[in-house]
Amino acid sequence: MEPDLQQAAQLHTEIISWFTDNARDLPWRQRECSPWGVFVSEIMLQQTPVVRVLPVWEEWMQRWPTPAALAAEPSGEAVRAWGRLGYPRRALRLHAAATAMTAHFDGSVPGTHAELLTLPGVGNYTAAAVASFAFGRRETVVDTNIRRVHARALSGKALPAPALNAAEMRLAVALLPDDDAASVAWNASVMELGALVCTARSPKCEACPVRRRCAWVAAGKPAPEYVPKGQAWAGTDRQVRGAVMAVLRHSRGPVLRSLLLGPSDFVAADADQDPDLAALAKLHALQAPAAQLERALAGLLADKLAEENDGGLQLPA
Repeated sequence: MEPDLQQAAQLHTEIISWFTDNARDLPWRQRECSPWGVFVSEIMLQQTPVVRVLPVWEEWMQRWPTPAALAAEPSGEAVRAWGRLGYPRRALRLHAAATAMTAHFDGSVPGTHAELLTLPGVGNYTAAAVASFAFGRRETVVDTNIRRVHARALSGKALPAPALNAAEMRLAVALLPDDDAASVAWNASVMELGALVCTARSPKCEACPVRRRCAWVAAGKPAPEYVPKGQAWAGTDRQVRGAVMAVLRHSRGPVLRSLLLGPSDFVAADADQDPDLAALAKLHALQAPAAQLERALAGLLADKLAEENDGGLQLPA
């Protein structure tokens, strides 16, 4: 269902007003934050909560305040500094994007949706978000939080479709204010409402500024049409890959393949005194089968998150 002009105007007023009073004080929202700071935050916040991103973002901005500063270092340093944010290929994409900015945009973040799409690893969502939040442009930003607010408030559904579809995009476009500044405020406001109030599992409807207009509430809060599948972790290839990555991040040199593939009494004995060995001990404690460890190493090499030489495996140079 697409809103009429009056309904859209009411939603704009109420949700943006709520945001003005309740928005979190995040550093990438500050006026003094550079477009590069916004760009880094958007990449880090994909599939990762704000509380985990904040300290890493602050460390990155101190170390690499410009795209050129990051591009001047090996991509492995970006992976090392990524820490435990997860999905470390995003660190490689950030490094590649910084390199492209340095080579093709005079070391600056490009300011239009079309230019942003030319950067490695940047898709429609990131291009729209950076153009909106860093440059104040009127762009339709649609993330999971925004989709959920739209689904409940306008469509009366507990959750949006499993994948973004054309109908959702039409609704998002119809809801976007015509004014540039208002569109930026709207994007940020709906995203924040979804993150803090209209959450997936335990929505705080009593605190919602548009609960009286919410189609989902009016329909009696019907159950979701599907059950979202959670991602397993313990014992998975993802867990083993993450443990191997932790070893490589802690090591300043190559790590022998044999050490990664099998436990060692020497490692276990000295793990408490040496952070490098502690990471190895944690990997060995998983007791992952040899085939799973080999898959993890092969995947990291294929994804260019690691490289191998005669000395062993290490982060990319």
